Order: sequence, then structure tokens, then C-alpha cells
Amino acid sequence: MQAPVLSREEELYWIALKLVPGLGSRTSNKLLDRFRTPQAIFRASRTELEGAGLSGAVAQSIASGCTFDDAANQQEKMLQCGAVAVTIGDPRYPQLLREIFDPPILLFARGRVELLQTLALGVVGTRRATPYGIAVAERMSGDLAHAGLTIASGMARGIDTCAHKGALARNGGTVAVLGCGVDVVYPLENRKLAAEIAARGLIISEFPMGAVAFPQNFPIRNRIISGISLGILVVEGAQYSGSAITAKLAIDQGREVFAVPGNITSKVSWGPNLLIKQGAHLVQDWNDVIGELPPETRRLLIEKGRQQILTAGGETLAGDQASLLSEQARELGATAARLLAALQVDAAIHLDDLLEKIEDTSPSELIAALFELEMLGLVKQLPGKNFVKVW
Repeated sequence: MQAPVLSREEELYWIALKLVPGLGSRTSNKLLDRFRTPQAIFRASRTELEGAGLSGAVAQSIASGCTFDDAANQQEKMLQCGAVAVTIGDPRYPQLLREIFDPPILLFARGRVELLQTLALGVVGTRRATPYGIAVAERMSGDLAHAGLTIASGMARGIDTCAHKGALARNGGTVAVLGCGVDVVYPLENRKLAAEIAARGLIISEFPMGAVAFPQNFPIRNRIISGISLGILVVEGAQYSGSAITAKLAIDQGREVFAVPGNITSKVSWGPNLLIKQGAHLVQDWNDVIGELPPETRRLLIEKGRQQILTAGGETLAGDQASLLSEQARELGATAARLLAALQVDAAIHLDDLLEKIEDTSPSELIAALFELEMLGLVKQLPGKNFVKVW
């Protein structure tokens, strides 16, 4: 779908409206329903604006045009980092997001804006992910992305980061919804990931360029993750965590809620386990998600997959990859094979503990075998010289 290109002046009005202090999304949309365009809103008198339900202070801010200098500054920052404005009237704006209670009137976007028109699934969870959660988030996100869904998450450390990485590893689409400006990297350790998402996926935010990641921004951000998605998959999270908030928002928005069960003795499993008790769909593999989507959505995914296979000349599917890994495992050396048997998916093992487990092996042989397994994609190294088997 070809998007109408906003003139620089039209874009300026949209951004200026977005920046009016005290003007929330719901009120902005009501003004647009009444006056039709931002230009008409700014041309309205203070009396007309107050008649539309605005307080005197907000009406005065609009009538005075005090946000236009800031809006021009925003446009310069957008040019510098290659960001664009996607307004609620733009055909590229996600239809599902339009339908929520308080859709943002404008999204700042960097990357493949066409991903806003794809079928998305939100994947969220704790920032303090366990090895089990990391393995599950990466594998599930990769499989779901391979099945044709775009993975939406918040680029926070932990499960969010794993979700984006899992999608990118399978050459799938991913959308990072930020609680700061699209030109701000938060957390800082995700600088490389942010650059990769901007190049191969999409970064969006309703917060202006340069906006800092204040804690109060994240619940606001979460409604967009669920708003652009068909449903939300919760991997790990405490009972009152941000992922639990996102799940509640998804329920309020009429979205499907999925959850991966976890260890009942782990606090980060309380959130998804409780959601399952309350009626969320229990997920053990990607089919459990796809099977709950509407028939029309499944048909679209099947058609998309068929086109991908034709384009790629028969790309291997998840099952083929599993058999390929098994074949690689049979060709391993004795030390690597023993290592693979000793490692676990859901619990990291430190290098020193591996040296004790794998007897009659020198440290250099063990490290060489670990490197071999990492290169084959059978083992993953976590911070602190800890290792887990890839699920």
C-alpha cells in the first residue's frame, strides 16, 4: 500500500500537536475527530478549543503555537537518524492499534515501516531471565517468526532481548517498541541489537526524539506492544511485573494471551503460571500459538510461508533444523559428545563445574570442545563463563 507522503509542513503540525503539554492520546483523537486535521486545530480559537472540552491551559498552549519550535527541532533529529512519522491517518499505521482505547496519534519509526502492516505477536517477560527463559524465548520467537509472525517486544534486557534475537536469527520480522525516543538506546548494552533492529526490523515509539526512558513510560509503551499484536506470549515474569501489566492490557484490548509454564518454585514463573490458571493458553511449542489464531489469520500465514519457500528455493523448516543438529551431534568428538550430554537446557553450568564433571579432560580440550559446540549452535555461553545446551 503506497503511503501518502506528508509535506514537511504537514508533518510539523502533527508533531506540534503531539508535543502539546497536557494533551493525551484520547483528547488528541477527539480533537482530530472534531476538527479533522492538526492544521485546523491550531487555527481554532481558544474559545473553540475550550468548547471542545479542553482546559484553559491546554487551549492556550495550542492557540499560542508554543510547540512549533520544538516540533521543528524534532524534524531535524528525525532527519539525522533516518526516522519517519507515521500518523494515525497514515495507511501504514497498524489497524489493530487504531482500535484500542487510546491509540497514539503519531508513531516515530526507524527501519522497515512496512512491518507495521504485518501480523504481529508480542513476546514479553522478566528482565531477570533464567537460562530456561532465555532458551524458551529465543526458540519460541524464532519458530514463530519463521512461521510468518512479526515478533513485537520492548527491547528491554532479559526476555525482550531474547525475543528480538530469536526472530532475527531466523531472518524474521521484529518490532521494538521503546519507552524512550527511537534515537535513544536503552538499555545501553543493547546498542548493537538496536542497530540490527533498525537495519533489519523496526523501532517505534510514541515518545519524541531524545526522550529519556523514565520508569513511568514503560506501562504506556506496553499498551502499544499489545495494541499492534494479535496476542501476547508471556515467557517469564513475577506476579506483578511489567509483563503481567502487558497481559492485562492485552485482555482489555481483546487480544489472545499465551503463557509458557515454568518451575513452580521460581518467582519468575508465578506470572505465566497464574495467567494459565486464569485461562491463558498454555504454550509448549509454536504450534500452540498458531493453532489458537483465527482461521483467516492462519490462512494468511500459510500463504506467506508458501511464498517464502518458493522465494528461498525451499528453506529448511524447524523440524529439518532439528534433524540437522542431531546429525551434527553424531559427528562430534568424544569430549564434545560428553559435554553435550552433561549440559542442560534449563540450568547453566559454570566452566569449573564442567571440568569436574568431564573427567580425564584437560582445560584446553574442554574449552576447544565448548567452542566446537558453540560454532555448531548446540551450546550457548552466558555471562560469567556459564554454559547451557541450546533447546
